[in-house]
Amino acid sequence: MTTTRPLRVDDLYRFAIPDQPALAPDGGRVAYTLTTQDAGLDRPVRSLWLVATGGGPAGPAPHRLTSGPDDHTPSWSPDGTTLAFLRGGQLHLLRPDDGEVRRLTELDHGAATPVWSPDGSRIAVTAEVHRQAPDEPVVVDRLGKVDGQGMRGTARTQLFVVETASGRVTRLTLGDFHVTGTPSWSPDGTRLAFPAVAGRDYDLTGAVAAHVVDAFGPSPLPTPVGPAAGPVRAVAWHPGGDALLLTGRTAHGAGHESLRLQPLDGSAPTALAVGLDRNVMPGGSGYPGALPQFHGSKGESVVFCARDRGATRPYRLPLDDGPGLGSAAAVELPLPAGSGVSGCSVAAGKAALAVADGASYGEIALLDLETGALARLTAHMAGALPEVTLPPVTEREFVISDGTRVHGLVTRDPRAPVGGPLLVDLHGGPHNCWAPHADPVHLYHQELVSRGWTILALNIRGSDGYGEDFLTAAVDAWGEGDERDVLEPVGALVAEGLVDPERIALTGYSYGGYLSCWLSARSDFFAAVVPGGLIADLPSLVATSVEGLEIAHEEIADADRRRELSPLAHVDAVRAPTLILHGLADDVCPAGQAEQWFHALRTRGVTVRMVLYPGGSHLFVLNGRPSQRADYCRRVVDWVTGHTLRPFGGPVPHAAPAPEPAGSR
Repeated sequence: MTTTRPLRVDDLYRFAIPDQPALAPDGGRVAYTLTTQDAGLDRPVRSLWLVATGGGPAGPAPHRLTSGPDDHTPSWSPDGTTLAFLRGGQLHLLRPDDGEVRRLTELDHGAATPVWSPDGSRIAVTAEVHRQAPDEPVVVDRLGKVDGQGMRGTARTQLFVVETASGRVTRLTLGDFHVTGTPSWSPDGTRLAFPAVAGRDYDLTGAVAAHVVDAFGPSPLPTPVGPAAGPVRAVAWHPGGDALLLTGRTAHGAGHESLRLQPLDGSAPTALAVGLDRNVMPGGSGYPGALPQFHGSKGESVVFCARDRGATRPYRLPLDDGPGLGSAAAVELPLPAGSGVSGCSVAAGKAALAVADGASYGEIALLDLETGALARLTAHMAGALPEVTLPPVTEREFVISDGTRVHGLVTRDPRAPVGGPLLVDLHGGPHNCWAPHADPVHLYHQELVSRGWTILALNIRGSDGYGEDFLTAAVDAWGEGDERDVLEPVGALVAEGLVDPERIALTGYSYGGYLSCWLSARSDFFAAVVPGGLIADLPSLVATSVEGLEIAHEEIADADRRRELSPLAHVDAVRAPTLILHGLADDVCPAGQAEQWFHALRTRGVTVRMVLYPGGSHLFVLNGRPSQRADYCRRVVDWVTGHTLRPFGGPVPHAAPAPEPAGSR
């Protein structure tokens, strides 16, 4: 009989999670990146692995191609004999059949995703130029920061091609602008398309458009392709050679990213999948997805990812040549309910996916695009932690007093007695969401569940996966517009008797940190609060954040509203013991936000502690040093378990009228 146990925070060091699948052109093999944790080096370790698509329980087992510690982003050559990948930021080539590795580049600041030319003779990459040395003055004449690095200064991201035979590097773009995404080759290999900032005042407008340059020599500042529209996130060249597939928003402002086909003759683009009221997900840290890819030699369809009810799911969109091009319906590809993808690679009628579900943080699987058959090819986490079982997640729907339906995820040990403590966790974004599948970041959830806690994760209005109206429902109303989506479900669980009203704690990261601060001033529900990567003062955030202009232009346009909606404007009402957790190198929500909140609480006599993580960017909780990620989780557990008996009583006076949720005391 196998003995099982719950997951613990220290199990982080045994994690082995595959991602970045790259399917060989013939569909016979999948290369991928496996991320493990090295306690001695105190860092994530990434290595390349390979599995045959006839693998899994009935076929060859996956095998390691490289040992790391920083090998990632594999990409197959068109003939399927060679892998390009990044090692320590430099471009390398690997022949899987004989293990030969060759370094191609010595770029000053490393490169990004490698993209092979159609004939396999060249590889396109983006790389940074003109970055100041650490001891040099930072010269700044444009707005712009990089999370974890600070002010961009004179650094610019440009486009290069590397010859695979000689390693010769040619810079293709020049000028005062940034290439912002992965390039795409024209079918004949003569040109490259890519997203880049557009216009003289791009740092003020945030404009990003598709551009095309010659692939053989330096070009002046390229001209955007097509009419001006919303920011473009990703570009793919249509196999026919006469159009680009663009991923992005069609107008500036908060809203869904969508697909459109942009003819290269400059005529109007065609909107695709117009009936799909879901956000297209090209992929990024904390926002799982994959670049849209054409399926079929003539681009008969597009495979892409979109968010639905918290999970990123794969879709297929047929493309026609006639006037009905934009009216084709996207079809969701068959995956088990509750699962989500974080990577996708299409070739030979198949899609290699990184799939997470209720029992796994992600494994490599192969989906037949014609039959819908799904075969799992790896089982890394089951091998690393065979004795661990994850607690079940129950999906709930709460009807808010204004009629809005809010999707929630309740995690608890079904053997735990009712009437125990509750942790409410708020996601970031604000346009991110909680997924119903296993979560490798918030390990304090599993630790607390093993101690009898209930976890409530809510996809409040503003969350992704429920339509564009829901996504934009809290624009210009942060806190005020979505606070009832937290307070009323908590009141419902109290009214049901599921949780102890005196033992409710609140946490959240990024926007969730903002809302944790806001709600600690607007409600007396919470006996302990742990905001992470928080926002305390919106006016100063707009002036100092990587995303400051985006917040000012797309989220809260009015300066007076930004002051009104700042937690600092309501801090006099805060009573709950508060633990602040923040990365010192965070440039999305700079550490000064944490300092302001700490100062405000400490000078008002509130029990407060601040923990700052050296070198921690905004995303350190996802991919930073494992010792810091484990420490973060342990501190959440210790704080909420130690402060869930109220040291005070009675209602907290509100700085502004607040909704009266069901079950409020």
